[in-house]
Amino acid sequence: MELARHADDWGYNRYWLAEHHGMPGIASAATAVLIGQVAAVTQRMRVGAGGIMLPNHSPLVIAEQFGTLEALFPGRIDLGLGRAPGSDQQTARALRRDLASSPDAFPQDVLELMAYFEGRTDVQAVPGNGLPVPIWILGSSLFGASLAAQLGLPYAFASHFAPEQMMPATSLYRRTFKPSRYLETPWVALGYNVLVAESDDQARYLATSWQQAFTQLRLGRPGQLPPPQRGYLETLPPVLCDMLRHVLSCSAIGTLDSVARQMRAFIADTQADELILTTNTYDPAARLASYEAVAQLIGDTP
Repeated sequence: MELARHADDWGYNRYWLAEHHGMPGIASAATAVLIGQVAAVTQRMRVGAGGIMLPNHSPLVIAEQFGTLEALFPGRIDLGLGRAPGSDQQTARALRRDLASSPDAFPQDVLELMAYFEGRTDVQAVPGNGLPVPIWILGSSLFGASLAAQLGLPYAFASHFAPEQMMPATSLYRRTFKPSRYLETPWVALGYNVLVAESDDQARYLATSWQQAFTQLRLGRPGQLPPPQRGYLETLPPVLCDMLRHVLSCSAIGTLDSVARQMRAFIADTQADELILTTNTYDPAARLASYEAVAQLIGDTP
């Protein structure tokens, strides 16, 4: 909430929270609850889910939750939808009554959810019926890109941790996009890790916190964000160093000038319409300082 208040003042467009379960380092399991808290302490920017893992929920429940949020904070709520569980398989089983129908039913669930917002069903979402909650499709593969294009919805790609299919997915989305009542032309938001500090060395040091977190996650040992560790990469075997270089390739780390150059190059290469920035540091003050520095680039272009 503190970060959101500052981000609102600094000129950021959106503040999104992602649904994750069973992960000690992520506090947004009750995603809609936190969105309401963040929206309540901000005035201007949009607040939303990046995203809700729809297979975990009844579409009617999500329509009611986000219809309520839209009624409380008119014109400020976004709803990003994903089809992953946002958890390990054991936790996924605890979340759902019927695993067999979950991810495969995602396109139909999205259509059902849209129908509730549009008031096209006999069952009424109250609040929610007829409220204009913008829906985004989230993904890290060609599946989400194709669905977003077919439905004429904006598309957000998780390149900040799964960059492998970023370019094929965004190309497919733009190439096959069908204009809709929601969106006339394609709109792509790309995840991007960013960390600004007073020196490149300090930024690289602070970034070892998220490098450690990713490593532990891939080894099946998720936990809270660890403190930075000098020389961390030198302690890893080559296979884990290669993994980190790959999953964190969409990142800018360094001084503001260095980060600005990296971000401009990324935008020029990808033609992203928006960047979804994420900064994870052990010291909350360092996190705030990084976001405040990057705010100087808002409105800048390649």
